[in-house]
Amino acid sequence: MNKIFSNLKVIELAGVLAGPSVGVFFSELGAKVIKIENKKTQGDVTRTWKISSEEKGHAPGAYYWSVNTGKEVLFLDITQQEDLNKLYELIKEADIIITNYKKGDDEKLKVAYSHLKAIKPKLIYASVNGFGHESSRTAYDLILQAESGFMQMNGEKNSLPVKMPVALIDVLAGHQMKEAILIALLKRERTGKGSHISVSLFDSALASLVNQATNWLIAHHLPQASGSLHPNIAPYGEIFKTSDNHLITFAIGSDKQFKQLCELCELTHLSEHEKFSTNQNRVINRVELFELLKLKIETKSFETIYNYCLQHDIPIGKIRNLKEVFELPEAQNMLKHFNDNGNSKTAVQSIAFKFLD
Repeated sequence: MNKIFSNLKVIELAGVLAGPSVGVFFSELGAKVIKIENKKTQGDVTRTWKISSEEKGHAPGAYYWSVNTGKEVLFLDITQQEDLNKLYELIKEADIIITNYKKGDDEKLKVAYSHLKAIKPKLIYASVNGFGHESSRTAYDLILQAESGFMQMNGEKNSLPVKMPVALIDVLAGHQMKEAILIALLKRERTGKGSHISVSLFDSALASLVNQATNWLIAHHLPQASGSLHPNIAPYGEIFKTSDNHLITFAIGSDKQFKQLCELCELTHLSEHEKFSTNQNRVINRVELFELLKLKIETKSFETIYNYCLQHDIPIGKIRNLKEVFELPEAQNMLKHFNDNGNSKTAVQSIAFKFLD
């Protein structure tokens, strides 16, 4: 399965996160991915996005390696005809082009779809942009989180809006682009025709609002920051502390699960109480319910609670830092190891699915 695209050649003319995340996806599935970086600017800007604990110097930072492993890197200045011609030669053998140029820049650089289609008619040309292919607005993930409603909903009650700690809109747009390219490959297989694909970060963000969008569009409920609480389900997202100071949370999605949680907490009568017998009533009375559960949970150890929940199919999660996360055997199976100039490095693979047959 990991070599399913060994016959594909991908040219990546994109930087930062969304576009490169698509390139690394195809690389992990066996495609030859050639990442073109601008030699005038020392390459992809994320090479310099280093945290304070990283070594200084010209070596790429950890951020860069999150989406750029397994690629062949070629430094070109395509404003120079010689380097542009080198790119055109690569295009002749390419199947997919990934770009993230601002409106008009692709035309100026002579790498717009119209230019490259003339070189390779069956080309799949996939471009990512901030606010649609007709907008020239500069867009970073932070701006999209702000503009699409995510930041306003994120954070604790009465806190300032909070950005999510990963560039989630870029990640979501990357997934939209993967899906579009896979559809375009199927289309080409059936019709022999290439495609011009445009993926908007803003559209990707809106498409990912799912129930929060319909809470407003259908129920006219304007979502507000509420920490980890789910607006439609309770208890869901409340944070509890065990007797040995571990933080845990529950995702109680059914009356059956709530009854089992009540049995764990030795509060079996609550599942029959009018205030808590249905999910909607639990949502209405979630503050009171939280206090009742909290008093019981803080008397029990994490292992006691965790094992009971696993045995009785109660959705429970321990709030882990990344050190704890990557100690889990499931997380170890998601790691990929590579060398950068003789230095061993580790990253998380982009593929989170398995073919079981």
